[in-house]
Amino acid sequence: MGHYEIAVVGAGLAGSLAALAFADAGRTVILIAPAVGRADGRTTALMDQSLELVRKLGLWNDIAPSVAPLASMRIIDGTDRLLRAPTVTFHAAEVGLDAFGYNIPNAPFLALLDRAMESRPSLKRVTASLSEINFAEERATLVLDDGNTMTADLVVGADGRKSAVRQAAGIDVRNWSYPQSAVVLNFAHQVPHQNISTEFHTPDGPFTQVPLPGGRSSLVWVQKPEAAAATVALSLDALSSAVERRMKSILGKITVDGPAQSFPLSGMSAKAFGRGRTILIGEAAHAFPPIGAQGLNLSLRDIMAAISLLGAAPVSADFGQRYDRKRRADILTRTVSVDLLNRSLLSDFLPVQMLRAAGLQALASVPPLRNFMMHEGLNPGSALKSLSKSLREKIGRQRA
Repeated sequence: MGHYEIAVVGAGLAGSLAALAFADAGRTVILIAPAVGRADGRTTALMDQSLELVRKLGLWNDIAPSVAPLASMRIIDGTDRLLRAPTVTFHAAEVGLDAFGYNIPNAPFLALLDRAMESRPSLKRVTASLSEINFAEERATLVLDDGNTMTADLVVGADGRKSAVRQAAGIDVRNWSYPQSAVVLNFAHQVPHQNISTEFHTPDGPFTQVPLPGGRSSLVWVQKPEAAAATVALSLDALSSAVERRMKSILGKITVDGPAQSFPLSGMSAKAFGRGRTILIGEAAHAFPPIGAQGLNLSLRDIMAAISLLGAAPVSADFGQRYDRKRRADILTRTVSVDLLNRSLLSDFLPVQMLRAAGLQALASVPPLRNFMMHEGLNPGSALKSLSKSLREKIGRQRA
């Protein structure tokens, strides 16, 4: 099937966006993935920095009618523990934004990406599974399950947690599990959400409502596996009542749209995010619980980093190692942060509860800390760079 500069394996949100981004950067691209299985009923909250990539790819105007802004984000302690944290609300207006980001349903987003790929002449989409990759100094050779072969200068693994690309590159992973499953669904509600996303921290994990257009929202409800199975088995009326009770009726009467889906929660981190002529993005590189809208936003930073690092130069034989060095700090800090927050919800150890409550109290009552955390969440590293610059300027003035 010829030679391509970039071969992307995996056509989920991360892989499809990566293929479009590489094509728009002037590269010849082939996207390899099998036919899509069941429809994806989940939604994805894309934050400000990630939206820049969506706009740059010319996708925003088409997806905008399906999205809802996240103007405020609220954290409520939904536990009955002795030490309960105060409610904390972050407003995008505090950092000069109309919204922190926008919540996008996955199914229409994926359909839009498929249509967008058809308009890129330098991008070819192949419906097949990867059978084998052979790496050489100058290029990689990919063999598909339909017998076709092609070569590429760079292979981008976007094929999920069980990545065949990662395995072919000889990259090991660290896996860990949680005693939790996530129930996802969409629902209509009587009281307007006012573009506020509310996350209840419960003893079993987060219960997160995220706005959709109109009087609707999406939900990620993290529970123990047996409770999640029971929740998914409820009738729609019983499920609607259960969601309303858990939300303390803050959105009034709840009507769940359709059957809920459930996913077991676990974590994974590759021991290297690139090697030779291979790089890993999305859940081929990192995976963790759905807390704080970190997953796809981290994946889009993978893509932007790869595009920036590649520039207009030919792909070097050590591109994977260079990409690994560029992405390591961001991926590891986000993975550790989400893991610690999730485990703090599950812990009955009193000192852990005290630290968590004290941290949320500080965010509620110390404006500079709130501002720092909001900037850092939107644009990782920006708040630290700003703080470092401010300190250097202050020291310079004192010396003068």
